[in-house]
Amino acid sequence: MGDIGRSAAGRELGMGRAISRRDFFDGVAVTAGAAALGASGGAGTAYAASSAPAAPAFRGNTSQALGVLHALRDGRFWQQADPPVPTGEAYDLVVVGAGLSGVSAAHEWLRRHPGARVLILDNHDTIGGHAQRPGSGSVAAPVSWTPEFRELLDRLGVVAAPCQECGADDSVMCDRETFPVETLVSTGASAAGWIGRLPVADAARQDLIRLHTDPPDPFPGLGPEAKQERLADLTYSRYLLDSLRVHPDAERFHRTLPSASWGYDTRVLGAVDAWGLGYPGFGGLGLDEGKPSRFSAPTIAKEWGVTGRVAHLPGGVHGLVRAMLDAMGGRARFRLSSPVVSVRNDGPPETATTATVGYFDGHEVRSVGAGAVILACWHSVVPYLVPDLPGAQRTALRAAVKTPLVEAVVRLRSADAWRRLGVSRTRWTGAYWCMSELTHDSGDGVTARLVAAPSRSELGPAEGAAAGRQALLRTPYAMLEFGARDQLARLLGAGGFDPGRDVEAVAVYRWGHGYSPEYCRPWHGFHPDGPSPAEAARRRFGRIGLAGSDAAPSARADAAVTAAHRAVGELSG
Repeated sequence: MGDIGRSAAGRELGMGRAISRRDFFDGVAVTAGAAALGASGGAGTAYAASSAPAAPAFRGNTSQALGVLHALRDGRFWQQADPPVPTGEAYDLVVVGAGLSGVSAAHEWLRRHPGARVLILDNHDTIGGHAQRPGSGSVAAPVSWTPEFRELLDRLGVVAAPCQECGADDSVMCDRETFPVETLVSTGASAAGWIGRLPVADAARQDLIRLHTDPPDPFPGLGPEAKQERLADLTYSRYLLDSLRVHPDAERFHRTLPSASWGYDTRVLGAVDAWGLGYPGFGGLGLDEGKPSRFSAPTIAKEWGVTGRVAHLPGGVHGLVRAMLDAMGGRARFRLSSPVVSVRNDGPPETATTATVGYFDGHEVRSVGAGAVILACWHSVVPYLVPDLPGAQRTALRAAVKTPLVEAVVRLRSADAWRRLGVSRTRWTGAYWCMSELTHDSGDGVTARLVAAPSRSELGPAEGAAAGRQALLRTPYAMLEFGARDQLARLLGAGGFDPGRDVEAVAVYRWGHGYSPEYCRPWHGFHPDGPSPAEAARRRFGRIGLAGSDAAPSARADAAVTAAHRAVGELSG
């Protein structure tokens, strides 16, 4: 590799230039990612068929955004960085993280203290965090919102529109990764009708009809509470295979049901939560469907029985972030591409009245003073930023292992093929992209969205998320783009779709640290009685408070807002 920087390919990849300190901290991830694309892949192009110049190959958790944090984690950062250089600035509040929770914290602080000086720091180059996600426009139905979220929308004049059909699959692609014959099946007809067209074994077909129309009671003789306890000890896959004894093809057909929404499949999803989500196979248990189980995951319990579970925010969650920015009127300062590397109380936590925050500006570590600090970032990062936290709190913070997620936005020439086939949202049974949907079809353009859940669900939620994230970081953009084009061609080819002609642009949003983990059975034995790791993790530490969706913990937008308001209340009371 010694001469690659002087080669034509090396120059095209930008490898013939001097290495800056930021490049060093980004480390191998940046170099390997560029090399994996190859010169012909256009390492600096997110829209492969677009003329948009110099857009990043990935959006979201890019190597540039994660490099410094990975260096902190690996113990390399302070080996190379000089001590912080004070800027001389002092703020009433410094927020770490410019996502929904961080912006909510700044907005609420300024509502309570209109003349305050507020600074928001973020390692990404844009404001909004996961609110940038293409799929972030949908939120839970209003009846399940937290009071803080409802009050925020009311203050801003943001009105959510109900969407009865959002999130509903109208078809399933029994893909070649799972079944012998790849078959697209519309699920709009009666269960017996569409199940008859599935490429599964005859015994599986009979089991599927039974699951959907007349499931048995696998726990005869047990009362309702005992049945729920039994469900709480099983994943949905194990319930299907061990309790209902369905054919393996029937379990494989259902496996990706939760993948797009939860980031993992039925080998992680608890059977008690599958029941709450209305998945097939529970009708014979005779359980009361009017109320959740005490073992239900918090989000499942909160949204139980809600008619039309999904609502749309105008402009998505990112629109809510913009509304808060407008309301703040420039009173909060932002420094992007500025990963925080150090947060310290100025003195013992019990008596400290101020704190100091250090961040890397791309050249050196700078520091600012703060009357209060709110960490609206991933909990797993916090122990590296605040190393003097109590040991039990550090352990609890590290327990928040986020679930990876990938989304692709594909700009299309037309929606003709979708119309001819009569599909708009398709679940895939085993391919990399587990869901594909037509998201926009009007005079100003046609776009489709694809979702992938890279977690290795067979390893469990935490271990599977970590393994999936590592695999995702090693996957080049070119491979993800090719897979998106390939699956669209497989889905829509019978409708006349040609990816070479009909795909105009592809953008990939990579969220290695995606969904906040939610406590659920059978994986978290302390749920629902507690105490939970989040309770210990989110404790105030001197002038340092913790927000973010990990503090809930929940991946829902209202939970992130509520966590921000709680942290503000703790520090400004």
